[in-house]
Parts: sequence; C-alpha cells; structure tokens
Amino acid sequence: MGKDITISGKDGAFGGYLATPASGTGPAVVVIQEIFGVNPWVRSVADMMAAEGYMTLAPDLFWRIAPGIQLDPTKPDEKKHAFALYGKYDFDKALEDIQSTMTHLRGLPGSSGKVGAMGFCAGGLLTYMAAARSDGDAFSSYYGGGINGKLDLMGQIKKPTLLHLAAIDDFVPAEAQAKISDAAAGNANVTVHVYPGVHHGFCRVPDPSVYDAGACQLAHGRTFELFNKHLA
Repeated sequence: MGKDITISGKDGAFGGYLATPASGTGPAVVVIQEIFGVNPWVRSVADMMAAEGYMTLAPDLFWRIAPGIQLDPTKPDEKKHAFALYGKYDFDKALEDIQSTMTHLRGLPGSSGKVGAMGFCAGGLLTYMAAARSDGDAFSSYYGGGINGKLDLMGQIKKPTLLHLAAIDDFVPAEAQAKISDAAAGNANVTVHVYPGVHHGFCRVPDPSVYDAGACQLAHGRTFELFNKHLA
C-alpha cells in the first residue's frame, strides 16, 4: 500500500500517491493519470509498479482546477465531469508538474536517480510530450489521444519511448495512427505498438467496456522490459 504525499511544484504544492517497493530502494516511475484523477485504478497501477521494484509516484495533475478529485469512468455523470475538467486542462502546466514529480522522486532516500514515466489516455499524450520536454530516462505512453497533433515533438525525443495504440480508438483513429507511426519511423528512440481488436482504455481494469486483459498484459510486459533495461 502507498500513501498520499505533497510535492513541491513551480506554482505551489500539490498532492500525489507514492508507492514504494519492499526494499525501499530502486529506480523511479511517474504514473500519469487519465482524465479521471488519481483514482483507485491509477493507484493500483502505482502499486503494481512498486511491486516490480520501482519507487512510483502518481501526481495529482488536476490540482489547479479540482484538487484531489477521483472519478469513476463507468459512471456517466462522473465521466461527463471528467471531460469538462479536461476542457480546462493546461498541458504546459501539467508538464511542469511532471518534471517536479521527477525531481521529487530523484530526491527520495533510496532513489537510484533514474526516472521513467508511463501514462494513459490524456496521460499517454503527456507521457509522449514529457519524452520530448522533460529530463526523464524512459517513457511508455498508452493510447495517448492527440499525439498526432503534436508530431513536431517526435524529433525531440532523445530517450527510449514506447507508444501503445489501440487499433479501435475514436480518439486516435486509423489515419492518426498511421501519421504517428510514419513520424516515429524517423526516430530510432521511439517504438510504436498497435494492439489489434482493442479499444481506447484497454488497460483500464475497472471498465469492462474497454478492458482487454491480453493486450494490457502484453503492453505492460513491454513497459517492464523497457524500464528494466533503461532504468535499472
């Protein structure tokens, strides 16, 4: 089990959920939330990464507009509220918070100094952006909607980065996926994996309308391989 902590940021302090491995030492990973906040599922991802030996921190990136909020994507009213919050989201400020989170992790006792990031949905887009604009060491982006609108960043990625795309994704349709894959082909640091037959959110365990255990297990396995190679 992890704990809620406070992170010092450029614009002030904000919350986060910290999960640490049993050893108390190791490399670190930032888990970047979906539009539903640092909810129980995001916390479970952090716990999973801690069980794999990573000091893991999921920052509350909605702290400027709805601090501490935790929404359930399977409830229509809460899902609608999440999209309303997303409309007020400042991605540049979120990237500053992600960098502050990386700095916090590096300063923790027992931290090896290596930090990776993984994120889902809006957090997948932020992971991709952070790969270009932060000092992290490895990145794993899951179904990041909007990546195709920021392909100018692809050439700025200097660290190993995975982009996991769902083949059936209203937020990243086939044409957008093709553009992403074409752009990534010009950067040896970036690897794109497309998961056939699955939908946006295929790793969101509590949501049976999108969760696909096989695809999620495969994507997580690739993420573990990436982090074990470049963070350990």
